[in-house]
Amino acid sequence: MDPLTISAAGGMQARLESLDMLANNLANTETGGYKTDREFYNLYVSAAAGGEEQPATLPVIERAWTDYSQGVLRPTGNPTDLALSGQGFFAVNGPSGILYTRNGSFRVSASGTLTTADGYAVRTVSGGNLQVSASGALEVSADGTVTQNGQTLDRLALAGFSDPSVLSKHGANYFESAAPSQPASGVQVQQGKLEGSNVGAAESAVRLVAVMRQFEMLQKAATLGSQMNREAVEEVAKVAS
Repeated sequence: MDPLTISAAGGMQARLESLDMLANNLANTETGGYKTDREFYNLYVSAAAGGEEQPATLPVIERAWTDYSQGVLRPTGNPTDLALSGQGFFAVNGPSGILYTRNGSFRVSASGTLTTADGYAVRTVSGGNLQVSASGALEVSADGTVTQNGQTLDRLALAGFSDPSVLSKHGANYFESAAPSQPASGVQVQQGKLEGSNVGAAESAVRLVAVMRQFEMLQKAATLGSQMNREAVEEVAKVAS
């Protein structure tokens, strides 16, 4: 394969990965607590693209990274809707371990347990679950302390991570970590609010169009390289005959 085609193919592969990422971000624009994914580009040296003496550098997405900046907090008036102001996560009991989320759209199950919309029990600082009564208004303070009918029930576990890179996504708005969490500092719970996605819909749409145009240009370059190779082979055949 000639250097032009190899370079174009490398660029197309990187753009395809970007398109998948941008499409997923746009699909989760309305997902509560969703954190947008971004790509980190780099170059790698390819002797195949330029030859041993003058190797070419090809674009590649070295890794994806998650933008943990806070989304807009929207009031709902629902006492079981909780939002976090600052860096931190709610801890919940997932199907195979502890998960972390910024989506505080909670509800009370039939058994009286505070859970996520997926039925995962919300954890407290004592390591248990929050059990509430069917009657009586819930009040949640800024530090996550939950009271009902004048009685303190427990305090919600608010997890923090000094290095967010240890987190990996689990579904649309959950995260899991192989490293243990720490108590979050400087974060406040706001009752009756929900955090929206931090995806910039307009920005993502513009980037999506730009990446698609880049992909089309690279596709044309690959086609041109293929045509040039075919014509070169045909010319050699004519000379040889």
